[in-house]
Amino acid sequence: MDVAKVLAQPETQAAFREMSVTDRIASSWRLSWLAKAHQHQIVPEGEWWSIWLMLAGRGAGKTRTAAEQLGWWAWCNPGTRWLVSAPTSSDVRSTCFEGDSGLLSVIPQELIKDYNKALHELLLVNGSLIKGIPASEPSRFRGPQFHGGWCDELAAWEYLREAWDQIQFSVRLGTKTRILITTTPQPKDVIIELTEREGDDVVMTTASTYANLDNLADNFKRQILQYEGTKLGRQEIYAEIIDLEEGKVVNRDMFKLWPHGKPFPRFEYIIQSYDCAYTEKQHNDPTANTTWGVFKPQDGPWSVLLIDCWAEHLEFPGLKQKAIDEFRCVYGEGKDAKRPDMILIEEKAAGLSLIQELRKAHLPVMGWNPGRADKMQRLQITASIFVAGRVWLPESSQRKGYVRDWCEGFLSQICSFPDSTHDDYVDSATQALRYLKDQGFLEIDPPPREDDPEEYADYLKEIGHDTRQNPYAV
Repeated sequence: MDVAKVLAQPETQAAFREMSVTDRIASSWRLSWLAKAHQHQIVPEGEWWSIWLMLAGRGAGKTRTAAEQLGWWAWCNPGTRWLVSAPTSSDVRSTCFEGDSGLLSVIPQELIKDYNKALHELLLVNGSLIKGIPASEPSRFRGPQFHGGWCDELAAWEYLREAWDQIQFSVRLGTKTRILITTTPQPKDVIIELTEREGDDVVMTTASTYANLDNLADNFKRQILQYEGTKLGRQEIYAEIIDLEEGKVVNRDMFKLWPHGKPFPRFEYIIQSYDCAYTEKQHNDPTANTTWGVFKPQDGPWSVLLIDCWAEHLEFPGLKQKAIDEFRCVYGEGKDAKRPDMILIEEKAAGLSLIQELRKAHLPVMGWNPGRADKMQRLQITASIFVAGRVWLPESSQRKGYVRDWCEGFLSQICSFPDSTHDDYVDSATQALRYLKDQGFLEIDPPPREDDPEEYADYLKEIGHDTRQNPYAV
C-alpha cells in the first residue's frame, strides 16, 4: 500500500477534514503500519475467532505485530481495558512497553495521555487502559478484568498452565474478547491444545525468521542462522513445534513424582546450587538456582527432591541479596523443618564474587570446579542417578501425573539438553547431584579400586580427570 497516494486522494482528504486531530493521527498511524506489514503481521479476517495464535521464528516481527494490533484495538474501542503479559516483569516493561518494537514506540505520542512505568500502565487519550502483568506472578491475574490482551512468548512462561488459566477468567469484558499470542513455539501442553483448537475459536499464523530478514541486524542474522539445519533451528527459525526431548540423555520417565498433598519427607541434608551468568545482559543465560533435599524413602535408597528452582537475570547486588534471602528459607513442617546446609556455587564469572560475599556474611558456601568435563559430560556423569529413579519432582496440584508449574522449566531444559536454548538449570543440577554423589548420598556404583589400574583409569576419564600418559614413559 502506498500511503502517500492514499492520503493524496480527494476522498481521503475530504474524510480527513471531517476528522478530529487525534483521529487523523490515528488513521495515519494505521495506514502507515498496513503499508509496511508483512502478510503474517496483518490481523486475520472474520469475527469468528477469539484467539490469534502467532507462531513465529526469532526476529519475525512478533512484538511489532502485537504492539501495533493491541494499540489499535485499544484506540478503536474507547474506555476499554487491555492486558499485556510476558514471562517476567522485566520482559513486560523492556520488551512489550518500552522496547524498540513495543507499545510506546508504535503508538503515536499524541494518543498517549500517561505512562506509569512502575505500574506498567499505559493510558490513551480516549480513556483506554493497557495494563502489564508478568506471567511469573499468576495470582495477580485474579481480580482485574479486561476486554482482551496480548500474551508474549507464551511458551517461555514458567507458570504456564496456572497463568494461562487465570487469564481466561480475567479476559471477560465486552461482547467479543480477543487475545493475541506471540511466541516461538515449544511442545508445551497449552501450545499443543491451542493448535488443536485452530478453526474453532483459534486462528493460527506462522512465519519464519526469513520472512523479516531484511529488517534484522547483520550480526543477529549470523547468530540465528548458524542453527540452520538443526532441531533447535527448526524451532527457533522456522517456528516448528518439535520434540526437543526425544532421544536425550535424561527423559521425563526417569523422574519420580512426590504426590501432591503429601508432606515433605524429613530432609537429612539440603543443598542450594547456583550457576551464575557470565554477564548481566538480558539476552545471555540467566543465573539459575536449584534447591535439593536429601531424604531416605521408606522402601528405597537415598534420594533427592527438587524443592525449589528459579532462573533470573540479576545484577550482582540483587543476586547477593537474593542468595542470602534464599538461604534463610525453611523447608518442611514442624520438627522436620530445616534450613539449607550448603550453598554450592560454580567458580566462574559472578560466581567468584558471590562466593566471597557470602563467606563474608558467614554463610556455608563452597566453590565448585567441574574440572575439564564439558556440560554434556557433567550430565552423563550424573545420568545414572536419574536412571536409577533417585530424583523426585513435586506433583502438580491441578493435574495428576504432571510436575508443578514452577519446575516445568527445569524439567523441559534438562530433558532437551543439548538442544535447549539455555543450560543454566543443567549446570546447577549436575553440580549439586555430583557433589551429593561424591559425598556418598547418591552413590549408585562404588568407584573402582585404585589397585585395578585399567578400570580406575577409565573411571578417572569418565569424571573429567586427565589420564594422558607421558609418551616417553611407554
